[in-house]
Amino acid sequence: MNRILIIFSMLSFSILACTVTKPYGSTNKTYKKQAKELVRSLQELPALSANNPAPYQVATTNFNLRKPNYVIIHHTAQNACEQTLKTFTIPKTEVSAHYVICKDGTVHHMLNDYFRAWHGGMAKWGTITDINSVSLGIELDNNGTEEFAESQLNSLMLLLAGLKKSYNIPNSNFIGHSDIAPTRKQDPSVKFPWKKLADNGFGNWYDVLLDTVPAGFNHLQALKIIGYDVKDSTAAKIAFKRHFIQTDVSPELTVNDKAILNNLLKKY
Repeated sequence: MNRILIIFSMLSFSILACTVTKPYGSTNKTYKKQAKELVRSLQELPALSANNPAPYQVATTNFNLRKPNYVIIHHTAQNACEQTLKTFTIPKTEVSAHYVICKDGTVHHMLNDYFRAWHGGMAKWGTITDINSVSLGIELDNNGTEEFAESQLNSLMLLLAGLKKSYNIPNSNFIGHSDIAPTRKQDPSVKFPWKKLADNGFGNWYDVLLDTVPAGFNHLQALKIIGYDVKDSTAAKIAFKRHFIQTDVSPELTVNDKAILNNLLKKY
């Protein structure tokens, strides 16, 4: 098998439900067509520079595909898994994710991990402003007001374990949509079990014992160090509390909230 066939094999995908009913035959064809176009572009040698043309083309032999380094978790804010699948297969919506996990634990792998999904939108984490280019998006079927199903969370854990191992994703790089887009998004909701994920190595959590907050503690600077965009400080504080406090998402940080924030700094 030559290099192009190997690359094309890496870009193949499977949608679990389609092995039985194949309700998305036409959209799957569109996917394959777009994937083939990308493969053809991979075959081309690097272009000669128009500003400073070299006498001939020369391509390196040392390369591979770029790997994702973050996982962004969402809830769908819709009322059925099938509704989300349809949303992600309609071109005009211009939104997608790599994975959709239904309440019963079914995992739909909708986009090859090496492709760039449109799930983060206008977002920022640390110095990264193009989140989609460095991340995988996982959507959980949940309308934002309900508990997350145990079967769904079990599937999520298995998926995260595989992704973490495959791409060597750091613990701290498992975050939520509201973390990267605090002014726009509230997903996953306060019902999402971030501590459970952290206990299994997916994301950070604070220690049981908290140190006393030092005098002059700058909570906005601390939020920024963790990764939050503090341009809208109120939104940043609410996003932080949605992730780590959950019982209270008011914009004011209590002494305990600041102690938790101070403790988390040790993990970043």
